[in-house]
Amino acid sequence: MIPDQQIDTQPEQASLNVQREQARSMQREQARFNMIEQQIRTWEVLDATVLDLLKQVPREDFVPAQYSGLAFADLEIPIGQGETMLSPKMEARIVQALDIRKTDKVLEIGTGSGYLTALLASLAKHVHSIEVSPSLSAAAAEKLSAHNIHNVSLTVGDASNGWPGETYDVIVFTGSVLVAPLLAEKQLAEDGRMFVVIGEAPVMQATMVHRLENDHFKRYVLFETCVPALRNAAQPERFHF
Repeated sequence: MIPDQQIDTQPEQASLNVQREQARSMQREQARFNMIEQQIRTWEVLDATVLDLLKQVPREDFVPAQYSGLAFADLEIPIGQGETMLSPKMEARIVQALDIRKTDKVLEIGTGSGYLTALLASLAKHVHSIEVSPSLSAAAAEKLSAHNIHNVSLTVGDASNGWPGETYDVIVFTGSVLVAPLLAEKQLAEDGRMFVVIGEAPVMQATMVHRLENDHFKRYVLFETCVPALRNAAQPERFHF
């Protein structure tokens, strides 16, 4: 009798695994392309540097695993602790508006997932990012380190009205506030820029503040929007009769 011969299926399985991974990669890049072309360009984000950055920094790696299929969707993705990621078009619009330079020192108020932190750090000299949630800050630290982004300092704390002690070329609030953060404005260096969303739902104003010199500021509204509130943000004074 001729003994049964065993067929080695490992090479065939390995080839199938490679093909599947290639297919997933192609689908992922197509989704990224669609995000940029259909969401971001159409929202007046046309700066080539920003668009290239969105191709280079993998947003899907900063999204919680259970929501990985929504990484490129036009929505705010939950990241835990009652917080969410900003939508892709909002993140892109923020980066474009701030016109970040290689010499800029940036203060980010609300680290969140760490994705916007990564975008900022890719353009700036250094980013100091403050997050009130220890677990979110720790998760962001792991993701940033995994992508070799090291020009970032992460601090756990409440910076809802600024982070006294230093001046910054750029300040960005990643959640909305009810009143203009005047203390944070004073932390802007000369020619510094700040992005903040001010107001109450359903209509808020995405606002830029530009420190011209000394105590001369230029403030203007970029667009109307509605984003989740920054935790512990200052409340407006109420009149009582």
